[in-house]
Formats: sequence, C-alpha cells, structure tokens
Amino acid sequence: MNPIVQSFLHTDTSTFSYVVYDHDGGAAAIIDPVLDYDAATARFSTCSADAILAFVKEHQLTVQWILETHAHADHLTAAHVLREQTGAKVAIGQGITGVQERFGKLFNLEPEFLPDGSQFDHLFTDGETFSIGELSGYAIGTPGHTDDSLTYVIGNAAFVGDTVFSPASGTARADFPGGDARKLYQSIHKLFDLPAETRLYHCHDYPPTGQELQISSSVAEQRKGNIHVGGYTSEEDYVAMRTARDKVLPAPRYMLPSLQVNIRAGEMPPADANGIRYLRFPLNVLGTAK
Repeated sequence: MNPIVQSFLHTDTSTFSYVVYDHDGGAAAIIDPVLDYDAATARFSTCSADAILAFVKEHQLTVQWILETHAHADHLTAAHVLREQTGAKVAIGQGITGVQERFGKLFNLEPEFLPDGSQFDHLFTDGETFSIGELSGYAIGTPGHTDDSLTYVIGNAAFVGDTVFSPASGTARADFPGGDARKLYQSIHKLFDLPAETRLYHCHDYPPTGQELQISSSVAEQRKGNIHVGGYTSEEDYVAMRTARDKVLPAPRYMLPSLQVNIRAGEMPPADANGIRYLRFPLNVLGTAK
C-alpha cells in the first residue's frame, strides 16, 4: 500500500514537512515539522505546526509518529509541540546519541542534559520496520550529512532528509561535526538502489536561480541527473567536490538555536531560577573570523 503525502513548505527555511497517511479517518505520521522562530527576539510561535494540525483534524487522522530524519541545523523542530497536541511518538535515528554528546559538550549542557536519546520516544536502527495504520515502512541509515541521518521508506515514497536535494540542487553539505562526505556518497547510493520509480521526498531544496522548488524526485531522475553525484560520478570525485564546496558555504542562520533545541526532541531548555528559558551561544568557537 502506498501512502498519501501532503507537503508543507516553511518559506523562511526552505523546509518541506510532510503528513503521510493511509486514508482519511486513518493513521498518519508527521515528518520534519518546523517551529517558527524569530532570531531578532528569540521568540518562537507555532503557526506552521498549527497548519499541520489543522490538516490532520480536517482529514480526521490519528497521528502515530513524529519522525525526524536527523537533528536539523537550519530550523527548530516542532516535534515537542506536536507530541503534546497529538500524543504521537517522536522518533529519530539511533545516531542521535553521538550528536547529543558532541553538541551537549559544545553548549555545556551537562549535568541536566543526558546524551542518551531518552528525550525521544524511539530510536530507529538501520533496517528497522514500523507501521502507520495500514502502511508499512522501514528505516535506512543514511549518515554523511550528519551521523544520525535516516531515510524513512513507506511504500513507494522515501523521505530522505538532507541526504539529497533535487537533481538540479545536488546534495547536502558534509562538514558539520560528525559529517563525512565519503559516508554521504555511500548513503546516496543506498537510495539509488531503491526501485527506479520510488519518489524521494526532499527536506529542503535550493534550486538554481529561475527554477522552482522541487518537492520530490524519482530515484531514476537522481541516478541520471543529480549534478553532484549522478551519472558515473566516482566516490573520490564526489568527496573532492563536496570537500571543496563545503569550505566556502556559510553556517546556517539558525544553527546555534536549532541544534540545542533539536537534540532535545524540540523541548526548550529548562527555565532558570527567574523563570526564563535561555539558549546558549558559544563565542569564537565555530566558523572563522571575518
């Protein structure tokens, strides 16, 4: 059985979120939801999450899963908000513990924060199966962009996170802590081994000037035309290209707030004694001086 897929575009971060379901009145999963965040005021809102909830209500869906493809560095997740509203389980790949350990140290979150994945309801392993009502799915470990990156295959649809974008946009960066261009190449070829007609649903797209955002592409289109890894691109050529390209990419705008929230499954840090919650920003640690 193939899923029904409804996409939601968060224009500020060029992020696609998805509701995946079996039929009206049935079961659903929400994939990569976004929490709206204003960097100037450090204020968040739930407009984007509310739009997803309105769709769920309209179609009388029971949300069973909130699935994260990885701990995103370019937007804050609305997983915690949606879990509170739906009672669904929040899941991510088991590699999240390494991401939590790495960034927990960067933000000096211990001892109140434990890098054990317990903030999530379920940690998927490579090849693990799951169901969404009448739908059957399984997880594919696709590290490289991050070491917790995961693809969810549900029927003829695969939700690939940042592993690949549209063929015209290429592939994700691999220079975050824990990223690895060689692993990313190998993960992409796992996706290329899926049936040619499988639809790969992107988490982002950054098209060339004049081209529209592309929500999904087929495996066949990616194999043939991905500008970074399509055709007969070798692993060595890809690693060289990806490494050189990543050296000149700017850091994502919302990287610092996103990572310390997303490794908590979207829950904000605990309040200080004055009742206010705070995010942390390490100075002169990341990037280079300009």
